[in-house]
Amino acid sequence: MTLVAGVDSSTQSCKVVIRSAETGELVREGRAPHPSGTEVHPDSWWSAMHVAIAQAGGLDDVAAISIAAQQHGMICLDADQEVVRPALLWNDLRSAGAASELVSELGAERWARAVGSVPVASFTITKLRWFAAHEPELAERAVSVCLPHDWLTWRLSNKARFITDRGDASGTGYWSPATGSYRPDLLEKAFGRALEVPEVVAPSSTAGSTAGGVLLGPGTGDNAAAALGVGAIPGDVIVSVGTSGTIFTPAPQPAADASGAVAGFADATGIFLPLVCTLNAARVLDAAARMIGVDLDTLSRLALSAPPGADGLVLLPYLDGERTPNRPDATGVLHGLTHTNSTPAHFARAAIEGMLCGLADGLDALVAQGVKPRRVLLIGGGAASDAVRRIAPAIFGCPVAVPSPSEYVADGAARQAAWILSGQTQPPQWTDVLATEVFKALPQSFVRDRYREVRD
Repeated sequence: MTLVAGVDSSTQSCKVVIRSAETGELVREGRAPHPSGTEVHPDSWWSAMHVAIAQAGGLDDVAAISIAAQQHGMICLDADQEVVRPALLWNDLRSAGAASELVSELGAERWARAVGSVPVASFTITKLRWFAAHEPELAERAVSVCLPHDWLTWRLSNKARFITDRGDASGTGYWSPATGSYRPDLLEKAFGRALEVPEVVAPSSTAGSTAGGVLLGPGTGDNAAAALGVGAIPGDVIVSVGTSGTIFTPAPQPAADASGAVAGFADATGIFLPLVCTLNAARVLDAAARMIGVDLDTLSRLALSAPPGADGLVLLPYLDGERTPNRPDATGVLHGLTHTNSTPAHFARAAIEGMLCGLADGLDALVAQGVKPRRVLLIGGGAASDAVRRIAPAIFGCPVAVPSPSEYVADGAARQAAWILSGQTQPPQWTDVLATEVFKALPQSFVRDRYREVRD
């Protein structure tokens, strides 16, 4: 059996899976935590990856490895290839003002045409503008910029190749999915001068090898890897309930949404990945459980015991501000509180419905861009909640398929690693990760109507 490894270096932890290159069968796995916060030194990710690899049994019998990681994080290096400052992560909102500046300077329509997306605080380009303006002495030292997966791949290749892939590059704000090329003019506009950027390589090309001779794939961003991990094809809309909420689908044509709701990303196979991202997803469930003093399983049971619509109680779950809609300074709102609905069960229901309504808004935005959903795939940590699974089809207005639990981002990276070994034009077809359970419910449009009232 030929083995491949996939790495998911996410916001909260590093996960490593070792799978059969031929069938996708899971052989072993490991994980290690990451430090919390919205800025983290990349050395922490490097250390965690090695702990997770060791826990997964090491790479001695592995033929190829690929790394997927959280998107958008800004890592700047100096002339000695040392990290200039801790990485600013996707969920660091201090660059919201810089994003507004950049959009006003060019206009949303021009940004959408140029790079497929309208910059928001999450994007790397806005963090570069903030960095140059607020830490000019540190910024002066920077000679190159890269993303978390770029940096880890570069380190794993013994700093031999400074590369990235089109999926992750498409989230920077200075690379165009439509043309397949960087926009150095936009990068210079943001930072004030040129910076070296990683070479964008083809999805199935190699990025060199590790010191132990393991072939190294180009890697990708977490969402593109998740799409690869579930084997998504055009018509499959993936709703991922993780630290952030993401709604995305493989598409044959690039997107360019001037409203900013849909980010026109590229995928990890050579096509495109229009995507909507919300900042508030699974952590809304964590916060709700904490507020009423229960665990997540109890939160789920309570939510299912309350009536749909929670007797008018609505939670607008903007606990960390929000990216879609673009409201970085927003906070959460609990609306419609009465004596009738002042119960833990009603609050639990309102929290889950509020989170799902935010994700449903993202699904609507994709449909407005011409996406025709064939099925909805619900993944991520939040998809483990029975209440989320059962309420989601009522909020989304369609059946929801929940794949068997797996580390889909790491799986996608492993599938890419198998791809570079195969020499084929398409990724290998793995069937073991595609088993799904389908949930159905009658649409409950009145829940979304009340949510819109509070949202707007």
